[in-house]
This record gives sequence, C-alpha cells and structure tokens, in this order.
Amino acid sequence: MLVDSSRGQPAQAAASAVAACARQIEQKYSRYRDDNIVARINSSSGQPVEVDEETARLLDFAELAWRLSDGKFDITSGVLRRAWKFDGESRAPDAAQVRELMPLVGWSRVVWQRPFLTLLPGMEIDFGGIGKEYAVDQALAAATQLTTEPVLVNFGGDLAVSGPCRDGRPWRVGIESIGAADFAASAQPQASKLLELSAGALATSGDTYRFVNQAGERRSHILDPRTGEPVRGAPRSITVAAPTCTQAGLWCTLAMLEGQGAEALLDREGVRHWVQREPLDS
Repeated sequence: MLVDSSRGQPAQAAASAVAACARQIEQKYSRYRDDNIVARINSSSGQPVEVDEETARLLDFAELAWRLSDGKFDITSGVLRRAWKFDGESRAPDAAQVRELMPLVGWSRVVWQRPFLTLLPGMEIDFGGIGKEYAVDQALAAATQLTTEPVLVNFGGDLAVSGPCRDGRPWRVGIESIGAADFAASAQPQASKLLELSAGALATSGDTYRFVNQAGERRSHILDPRTGEPVRGAPRSITVAAPTCTQAGLWCTLAMLEGQGAEALLDREGVRHWVQREPLDS
C-alpha cells in the first residue's frame, strides 16, 4: 500500500487499516481454512446454510456473473482443483478424474434463496475468482476513512487508487511482463508497459506462475466449468481497468474464458484493456 503523504501518522493508520481488512477477508473467505463460512458451506452435506449479509452480497455478485457469462464464470468450479495442479510441473489429470468431478460443478445445481445457500453433497464454492479484488476495494474504502491523502492499495498486482497523487499527476503502474518468472532472481522488476492511473482500479490475470504442461502445450489455470478443462487459446496475460477492482477482476476472468476471443469481448464491451500473447499467437 502507498500513501502519498508527508505526514507519517495518517499513513501508518491507513496502512494498519488495510492490513486488518485484508486479514479479516482472508480469514473469512479463504478456501484453505476449516473455520470460516466457506468451510461451513462446503461441509454442509446438502443442508442449507444461513449466511451473513456480506457473504450474501458476494453470492449475489457470483450469480450475476454466472448469468452474464452464460455459465462460464462459476464459483462451484473450484472443486476441479482436486484434479488440476497448476504448478508448472505437474502433468494434466486423465479425463476420468475430471469426469468424476463434473457432477459437482454448476451453479444451476445450487439453491440460493437469501440468506440460505444449499449445495448438493460434495459440491463446494470458491471465492478465489473475486476474493482478492473484493479485498482491494474493501481495503481502499477502509484507508480512505482514515485519511484524505491519495492512497494506492496493491494486492499482488490487483490494485485501486483513491485519486491522483498530491501534485495532480497520475500514479504510474507497471504491467508485469509474461516473461517475469524467468527473471525472478533479477534485481530489476520486469514490466511490459507502464500505465498512468488517476482513478479506479486495475486487475491482471495470467499464467506466468500458474499453468500446466499438457502434451507439450502450456495451459492456463483458468478452467472452463462446462468442460472441466483449461481454456484453450487464452492470452498469457490480461490487464483491465475499471471503476472498482472487483469489476476489473471479473472482466479479466470473463475475457480469459473467451480464449481466442478475449480481445473481441473486451473491445465489444468498451473495456479498457492490455493483452499479452506469445509472439506466434499475435
């Protein structure tokens, strides 16, 4: 997090608020914990679970994204991670493993009647597709309650700003190169482009660190919930600008799910974007 301020106390207070907000959201929505609302839902064995208002809003957003994407964006698809390991080294699972999981995927199989959510036994939800971006927006809101100085919140490359810098100039933000992983030991960060951001947010999705090699083909970590397979023809990286980080992240994912049609979707919807593909894919 960055605060453009000459006063240390407001900056420190804002930084503490951002850290506390990030910690609270991670504790509440991480799929890796066994003591939060996600764990309670995923272990419900077909019984309805009553959720709080914040979780209900996220479920409403997930359902809207599912409808707008014709089922391509689906928070029940996280169960496919039992088969797919996107560490750049593991081999792709065999088709039988994926087929066994497919009956557990599909928002259409979920009963969502506020404030009760009911999953079929064995089904799971995973807020990973929107959680980090939502945390950025919430953290920025928490920081701006404590300071009027310009703030930039950055969680792993997904970021939002409260406005321009104090001198009126925009923040300068780099888009990580798709070859960044090859330069991990370099003292200099590798950026493919520098952007100027005075308002709103940026989100990036890509396969620089999360991918699998399948029959010599590099496959992205973005899974199509309708097939259980990584999307074919997706760009190596997509960065999107939007009023909020949650919106930007959603557009990144929707575009990735379009594969070769990623740029066409973003162009058609008038979404400001930057796409990186391998030279041969250009």
